[in-house]
Amino acid sequence: MTDRHHLLVHGATFAAVGDRGDISGVRGGGFPDGLFVRDARHLSRWQLTLDGAVPEVLSPVTDGDEARCVLVPRGGRQEPPACTVFREQAVGDSSFVESLKVTSNRPVPITVRLALTVDADFTDQFELRSDHRTYVKTGVVRSRQLLPDGIEFAYRRADWRSRTAITADPAPDAVEETGTGARRLVWSLDVAPHGTTELLLRVIARPHGEKRALRVPRDPAAVHRQLRAREEQFAEGVAFPTGWPELAAACVRGLADLAALQVPAGGPDGEDLRVPAAGAPWFLTLLGRDALITSLFALPYRPGPAAATLLALAATQATGTGDAPVAQPGKIVHEVRHGELAHFGQVPFGRYYGSVDATPLFLVLLGAYVEQTGDTALARRLEPHARAAIGWMLDHGGLTSRGYLVYRADEGGLANQNWKDSPGAICCADGTRPTGAVMAAGAQGYAYDALRRTASVARGVWGDETYAALLEQAAADLRDRFQRDFWMRERSFPALALDGQGRQIDALASDAGHLLWSGLLDKEYGEVVGRRLLEPDFFSGWGVRTVASGQPAYHPLSYHRGSVWPHDNALITLGLARYGLHDEARTVAHALLDAAAVTGYRLPEVWAGYGRDTHGEPVPYPHACGLEARSAAAPLALLTAVGGV
Repeated sequence: MTDRHHLLVHGATFAAVGDRGDISGVRGGGFPDGLFVRDARHLSRWQLTLDGAVPEVLSPVTDGDEARCVLVPRGGRQEPPACTVFREQAVGDSSFVESLKVTSNRPVPITVRLALTVDADFTDQFELRSDHRTYVKTGVVRSRQLLPDGIEFAYRRADWRSRTAITADPAPDAVEETGTGARRLVWSLDVAPHGTTELLLRVIARPHGEKRALRVPRDPAAVHRQLRAREEQFAEGVAFPTGWPELAAACVRGLADLAALQVPAGGPDGEDLRVPAAGAPWFLTLLGRDALITSLFALPYRPGPAAATLLALAATQATGTGDAPVAQPGKIVHEVRHGELAHFGQVPFGRYYGSVDATPLFLVLLGAYVEQTGDTALARRLEPHARAAIGWMLDHGGLTSRGYLVYRADEGGLANQNWKDSPGAICCADGTRPTGAVMAAGAQGYAYDALRRTASVARGVWGDETYAALLEQAAADLRDRFQRDFWMRERSFPALALDGQGRQIDALASDAGHLLWSGLLDKEYGEVVGRRLLEPDFFSGWGVRTVASGQPAYHPLSYHRGSVWPHDNALITLGLARYGLHDEARTVAHALLDAAAVTGYRLPEVWAGYGRDTHGEPVPYPHACGLEARSAAAPLALLTAVGGV
């Protein structure tokens, strides 16, 4: 049986362990293996043996906030195992804790030789991706120091420092070298007849720049209590629908996942904040677009993430063209990374601004936050940032010069800079890709909504009627241009994008549903689009496909050209409800919840585009994030769109 990976997530820390709770440190494949903090792997080996052999699994690790499994020494049918090991693991803030309870199955005393092979390679996450890239790292110094109750691994490269300390209670009887850099912690445990002996292991990770006094929880149960308290606080006051138990279950699960995905960030005045990370394992960090959409979905029920996200993005807003790759004054950051390769400029994502839509979405969230909460103080505080964001849309973004928000492929960064940001995601129906400038349809909808919402804030909060009127006129002009230039009359559907010469990129794509959410289309056009999205080539039975089937561009296992994304469908559902297509909105919501029921009401990042008529369960996408903030918040958007019935 293939050893699966199981995710344990706590803020900016996550672990991926196998079915028996081990970490193998194997590189490659679609999933990172280890304990990670701030983009670095702080445990790369964590492998248990009993009496010199890998134990057999009686009960493998199951998905959840803690990893529990049951193991026995290797043996045969004629010789029942002398002991059983109950293994329990949990992840805390920059920490990992494990309890090993060794229970004797015999009426006489026994001695069990237990060993744990451990290592910390401090590999950057970007080195573990399956893109076959290599990175030169010169002057690296690794060290290992014995502790009275364990061992500490350290890593140094120029000014970069990281450490991982592993301690045990009771302390190991010996710490052995393995010849590979790893160390083997060894215990000889005496267990009374039918008795139990417990071993507690604690790992504390100190990534580069960590200055806090970190505390490791005593045991997995202590971590569990922390997580439950955070989840209860996050769900407090939310009224779950009583008439639709499946939606209620998805909302409960989603809020619990959002509580786990809150990561630290700083505000404009250096204040400490917690914002939604994009997802685990690959994106446990602040991504502007993801945090904004997540916060918009959660806003009617939990406005705190919206305020924190706005402040964190204001603090990282570009002020000049030299701030970072593809930065321009007023632009909102796409991605913030804290790892070694970002620190040394070997990847561009330390602060990366390759997004055409984070900036308008920042303004959409600000306007929605004021409307939802009545908190005008935040809008006044962020007035300079909002005006700078408008300035970017009008000037560098292209609204004034080109009539639309425009992006170009970024060499070394992202080829596409809208939400469908994989290579080839923006394409014609036959699969051909545009070259040069791209004007993606969805981003124009966000820009329209941003102009209108900011006009409302300017009039109602800033008291600037002239500025408000200017923005309203810009929005009206954008709407007129869009319907003239993007609408494909022969298909009664908007183009996915325009190329640099203004030619329509004619793939039929789910982005049209985002135009319903933003209100960019006239009612007549919007109703046509909404109904078209529910036809069989678009609607798989599990949701709306990113690209309609039947086109050469379609592939059910493509990341953005035929797959089904929960957050994409949540936006579509909100848009359908906005245009009065309530039956269609409920159809999409039911489909998503039917799919969620298969996975314990946790919606994944994405699944394959295969139809429900031929596949009785949604087919997983092979490289999806196991935990994703936009998907976690999607049930809340469904609740907003269709209510609890």
